[in-house]
Amino acid sequence: MTNNKEDKKWFAVYVKSRNEKKVFKLLDDINIESFLPLITRVKLWSDRRKKVEEPLFRSYIFVKISLKDYYTVLNIPGVVKFVCFEKNPVPVPENQIVAIKQYINEDDLHDDINYNDFKEGEMVMIKFGQMKGLVGRFVKIKGKHRIIIEIEAVGQSLPVSISRSNVEAIKNEREMHQ
Repeated sequence: MTNNKEDKKWFAVYVKSRNEKKVFKLLDDINIESFLPLITRVKLWSDRRKKVEEPLFRSYIFVKISLKDYYTVLNIPGVVKFVCFEKNPVPVPENQIVAIKQYINEDDLHDDINYNDFKEGEMVMIKFGQMKGLVGRFVKIKGKHRIIIEIEAVGQSLPVSISRSNVEAIKNEREMHQ
């Protein structure tokens, strides 16, 4: 049994409603690398307010496995199925996982003033940093040095805040696939 990192890929796993944290713990207990993106929200009740951590994508968890671990993950209580296309599990690109982590942590610190102005809806590519190569759609300007772009992850649009200087407009379709 090899633990070669090169043969492991990220996959999205659909889990029973409200079982995300339980499945995440069970995966951790058997040493399967997993990622459950959580965001903090303030919930209002009639008598109090409370901060709670909720999954960013309800009913989804990401696992980094080789295909030999496919059935191990499927047999975890609470796991329903892998996200598949034509009955094959679809790998999630590493840069999308990085983008989700960055969205949660908002830790992009490389701001500078060199940037292009973008038009709403324009396709852009991230040219620098951990998310290099990721393509998204420009949404809006956020402050002096940042912009919001939307990327596709698990069939949902995810807004990402990033330094303007790390993003470049895509001039033609060919640039999107480089």
